[in-house]
Amino acid sequence: MTTHLASQLMPPYLGSNTRITCLRPIIRQLSPKIMPDSIIAKELFSAAAFVVTVALFVPYIRSIRKGQTIPHVFSWTIWALGTFIVFFAQLVGGAGVGAWPIGFSACVTCYIAVLAYFKRHQSSITTLDWFLFALALTALPAWGLTSDPLWAVVLLTTADIIGFGPTVRRAHFQPHQEHAGFFALGAFRNTLVVLALESYSWTTVLFPAAVGIACLFLACFLYMRRRIISVKDKGEG
Repeated sequence: MTTHLASQLMPPYLGSNTRITCLRPIIRQLSPKIMPDSIIAKELFSAAAFVVTVALFVPYIRSIRKGQTIPHVFSWTIWALGTFIVFFAQLVGGAGVGAWPIGFSACVTCYIAVLAYFKRHQSSITTLDWFLFALALTALPAWGLTSDPLWAVVLLTTADIIGFGPTVRRAHFQPHQEHAGFFALGAFRNTLVVLALESYSWTTVLFPAAVGIACLFLACFLYMRRRIISVKDKGEG
C-alpha cells in the first residue's frame, strides 16, 4: 500500500546528502549478520519481499471477492497512484530488477482499487474521507515540483500516510470490514524492503519505514477495536 504498500521505496540513485549517519553503525552493531553488505544478501531480502507481497495480496483479494473484506476506495486509489509514481521513478533512476516488486505491487494495488470502486456502495464515505482524498491527490503531484529528492519522498510519503485516513476512520466503527492480518504482514514486508536497501539515508528509508509503521498501527487498531466491540456486545447481551 504506496506500499501499500511498500514495498514501496525510493531508489538509492536519488542520493540525498541528508544521510542517516547514526542508523548504519547502530544496525551493524546490533545485528551484523542480519544486515550484510553483500549484493546477494540484498537480492535475497528483495526476493523475500516479493514473496511476502504475493502472500499479502492473494488472501486479501480472495476475502474481498468473498465479501469478507470491504476496502475503502479512497485509500486504495491513493495507494495505487503513489505506488505507480514510485515505480516509474525507480525505472527512470535505473533501479533495474529491484523496481519490479514495486511494479507488481502497483498493478495489484490498482486492481484492488477497482474492486473497492465496485464495492463502494457497501462502505460509508464521509466528508472527512473526501477531504483526506483531495488532500492526498494534491500532495501526490507536488513531489515533481521540487528538485530536492528528500522533499519529493516526504511529499509521496505524506500522501500515502493520508491514504490511511479513510480506512482508519471507518475501522473505528466497522473494524470487521478490514483484514487486520494483511496490514500486519504488510509491516513485515516493509521491514524486508528496508533490509534490502543498498544505501541508507532519509531519502531511501523514510517511505518504506513510515508506511510499515502505519501498517502496524492499523493492524493493532483493528484488533483493538474488534476486541472493544466484542466486549461491548457481550455486555449488552
